[in-house]
Amino acid sequence: MDLTLTEIQNLLQNSTREFLEAEMPKSRVLEIDDSESGFATDIWQQIAELGYAGMLIPEEYGGSGNSYTDMGVVYETMGYYACPSPHHSSAVLAAHAILEAGSSAQKESMLPAIASGQQIFAFAYTEPDYGWGPGVVQLPATRRNGNYVLNGAKLFIPDANVCDEMIVVARTSEGTGEDGISMFVVDSNSPGISVRVQTGWIGPKVCEVIFDNVEVPASNALGAIGEAWPAVEAARDRGTALISVFMAGGTQRVYDMAREYSQTRIAFGVPIGTFQRVQDHVIDALNDADSAKWSAFEALWQLDEGMPSAQVSVSMAKSIVSVGFPRACDASHHVHGGIGTDLEYGLTQYTKRARTLQHYLGDAQYHKARMARLLEL
Repeated sequence: MDLTLTEIQNLLQNSTREFLEAEMPKSRVLEIDDSESGFATDIWQQIAELGYAGMLIPEEYGGSGNSYTDMGVVYETMGYYACPSPHHSSAVLAAHAILEAGSSAQKESMLPAIASGQQIFAFAYTEPDYGWGPGVVQLPATRRNGNYVLNGAKLFIPDANVCDEMIVVARTSEGTGEDGISMFVVDSNSPGISVRVQTGWIGPKVCEVIFDNVEVPASNALGAIGEAWPAVEAARDRGTALISVFMAGGTQRVYDMAREYSQTRIAFGVPIGTFQRVQDHVIDALNDADSAKWSAFEALWQLDEGMPSAQVSVSMAKSIVSVGFPRACDASHHVHGGIGTDLEYGLTQYTKRARTLQHYLGDAQYHKARMARLLEL
């Protein structure tokens, strides 16, 4: 296994860094995070123009068909700059749900708009009984007059407040297992849908979505009714690997901030980095940054190679980064002391993301249990 970047990937990394260095200073991230929508139209337009929205979509559907590692290079850099955007919801999770389960007509209809950034999709999975296994999906989709009617709530849904369409994971038959789970493409402006941005100490906006007798045409189902779980899990594996790389980029940033501050902050006439306890915190952050990066990129490599062990590697990466990113943030705060709590300084932007993303798509406990199940332990 060689995880060295290719020449093209190095160019991609450099161009992404130049773009985000110019457009995503700490002040802009704070401005977007504090805005009502958490969404910047100009940044999204630039992301689309750079071709990032279509990187994982095949050329036949308007994308560029890049590898997951290529996309990971972009995501690591986006994580390093804490770049807020609906890319993950739309161009990763939703796009792969359509690729995995959609008909040819559905792919031709929806994927070009996602690839160009003209339409934003959200992926609505989690509910009040928060979790990531099939049993937590209980929102019912009831057959009525040839269509399906949705009633219930989805919670902590990223980008639901700015999306054009939602892919809603619902249950079309009673039970708690994998059977009976279906996916529907739902217009976000459909009668009966209400969206509320949830408040709290979080980074990118997440939402409560209420469905009150929302009627969805049967033709909007992705794949066979009641048989969507394999497609859901495949899309989530890709999304989990990439969010792990995003978190790894953030982990690297908080380590860099701790190291640089330890070299420039003077106390008792010397840099604080000369103090052993400060060095301990910096080294802890470095170890978490390295383990997060290499485990995440190994998962992407295995996805690119189509290896049977890719699912285990994805869960391994997420379990590592779900612990490592928050822990590195804590270590960096210990190094910085009071200045680290200053919102304009920028460290808190990563701490918020670490606390939110450690649970998203499954926390360490969930993914360790999943690895045990996959390995038949």
